[in-house]
Amino acid sequence: MRSDRRTLIAGAGAFGVASVAARSQLASATPTSAPKGIVQVRRGFDNQRIPDLGDGTFLNPVLSGDRPDPAVLKDGDDYYVTFSTFDAYPGLTIWHSRDLVNWRPLKPALHRNIGSVWAPSLHKDSGRYLLYIPVKAEPQNDIFATWADRVEGPWSDPVPLGLPNHIDPCHAVAEDGSKWLFLSGGDRVRLSDDNLSLAGEVEHVYDPWRYPSDWIVEGFSPEGPKIHQVGEWYYMITAVGGTAGPPTGHMVIAARSRSLHGPWEHHPGNPIVRTKSMDEAWWSRGHASLVEAPDGSWWSLYHGFENGFWTLGRQCLLDPVRFTPDGWFEMTGGDLSRPIAKPADGDVLPHGIALTDDFSGPLALGSKWAFFRPAPDEASRVRTEGGVLHFAGKGDAPSSGSPLLLTAGDRSYRFECDVEIPPHGRAGLILFYDDKLYCGLGFDIDRFVTHQYGIERGRPVNPHGSRMRIRVTNNRHIVTYDTSGDGGKTWHRFDRGMEVSGYHHNVRGGFLMLRPGLYAAGPGAAKFRDFRFTALDDGQEFIAG
Repeated sequence: MRSDRRTLIAGAGAFGVASVAARSQLASATPTSAPKGIVQVRRGFDNQRIPDLGDGTFLNPVLSGDRPDPAVLKDGDDYYVTFSTFDAYPGLTIWHSRDLVNWRPLKPALHRNIGSVWAPSLHKDSGRYLLYIPVKAEPQNDIFATWADRVEGPWSDPVPLGLPNHIDPCHAVAEDGSKWLFLSGGDRVRLSDDNLSLAGEVEHVYDPWRYPSDWIVEGFSPEGPKIHQVGEWYYMITAVGGTAGPPTGHMVIAARSRSLHGPWEHHPGNPIVRTKSMDEAWWSRGHASLVEAPDGSWWSLYHGFENGFWTLGRQCLLDPVRFTPDGWFEMTGGDLSRPIAKPADGDVLPHGIALTDDFSGPLALGSKWAFFRPAPDEASRVRTEGGVLHFAGKGDAPSSGSPLLLTAGDRSYRFECDVEIPPHGRAGLILFYDDKLYCGLGFDIDRFVTHQYGIERGRPVNPHGSRMRIRVTNNRHIVTYDTSGDGGKTWHRFDRGMEVSGYHHNVRGGFLMLRPGLYAAGPGAAKFRDFRFTALDDGQEFIAG
C-alpha cells in the first residue's frame, strides 16, 4: 500500500504526506539480522562495488567515492540527487533512481566554471526544476540560482543571488505560500515568486542545538539545513560539529515547527546521528535529508567518510527512518555496517557507470570525466576519433594542466592506458587530490617523470620511446606503477612505489578525494588509447559483529 501522494514543495523536493499506513511500514526498514561472518559486496561495471546485494538488502554506501552533501529530490516515482563537485567541471551531475538504492548518472547541470561548488540544493516548484549553488570564488563568494524545464537540462545560466556570507541553501514553501531559502547558521531569506532573486533581507530564525562542551569535534559550524514538511510538521535537519576533522565531530540534529516561520523546537534525542567511536564503519556522518521511498517508508540520505579511507572523500549513505508516536523521527540503521532491507516497490535501474573507456564516442564529460579547475575553453583540449583521445598539452605538469579525472569509489583498483606523446610533450597517469598533492608516472621522449607528493622528478631512462602503456595500481593506499612497450603483453615494474593514505582533506584541506586520471603537458597533443579501469576485490567487505 502506498502512502498519500499529495505534493508538498519543501526541503529537498516534493514529498508525500506520511500516512498512518506508511508509518506502520517503517518497522520493515530496519537492519537485517545478518549472521556473523563475511558479507561479499556485489560487483558491477569494471568490478566496482554496488550497494544492492541482490537478496532484498543493500550495504552502504549507496553511491561510493566522493559524493558529499547529497541534495535529493523526489519527483513522482523518480528520485534525483546531486552533490558538491567543488573544482570539477562539468559539474553537478544529476543521478537518477527509482528505488533509492540503485543510481545511474544523467547529465551535468553546470558547464561554466563559476568557482568551487559547495553543498547545492535541488528542488522542483511550479513545474520547474531549481538548483541553488553555493560558490567559493574570487572576488567574493555567492549563491547562484539556475533552473530547467527538464531535470536532464538544459539548465539556465547561473545567476548570483547576492549572498556572499552564507552557504548550504535549502528551498522551502511556507503554509502561506511564501518562498524561502534557509541558510547556514540558522538564517533564512525570502525569495521572489519565480525563485530566482531575493525578496527581502537575511534574518536569523533558529539557534541550533549545541552538543556538550567536552565532545571531540572540529567546531560548531551549523550548516546544511534541510526543510521537510511531513504531515502537520515542518522539520529542520542541520549538521553541526564540523565536516571533517575528528571522526566523532560531524553529526545530525533536528528541530520542528508547525509553521515554517517558527518557533523551532529541538529534537529531544539530538544528535540523531553521530559517529561515537573510531571503530565504527563510517566517520563524520552528517548533512542529512529526508525522503519518502516508493513503499511509503521514510529514509535519510547523508554523507560520511569510510573508516580508514578519507582518500575516498565523503560517500553517500542511506539510513532508514522511523517516525515515533509523538511526531518525532529517528534513524534506525545504527552504524550502517550491516546490510539493511531495501525499500519495496521501486524499479531497479543499472547502478553506476563503467569507468573503462575505449574513446570510440564523444568523451563523457561530467557523467564520467571531469577537468580540475578548467579554463572557459578547456573542453576544446579534448576530442575523440577512431578510438583515440587527443588531449592537448597544457602547463608543465598536472599542477598547471587541468587534468582529466574520474571518481572511483573502491578501496583498491587498477587503471591503465596506452599513452603516446608528441615531440617535446609529456603525458601520463596520475592519482590527483589537488594541484599541490598528487602522484603518478609520466614520461617525455628521453626519461620517465615521477610525480611524488606534488613534486616532479626526472628518472632516466625511458626505454619505450614516444609510446608506452602505463598501469597504476592503488591497493588500499599502496601505489605501484608498471610500464609496457608491447601493448601490455610484458610489464616492467617501475621502482618508485608510494603510500598515499594521507592524501585527503585532514592533511591538505579542500574537501576533495584522491582521483585517478590523465594529464598532458607541454606543446602538442598526447594520444590516449584503450583506458581500462578495474576495481580489485580486496577481500572481506564487512564483518558482522
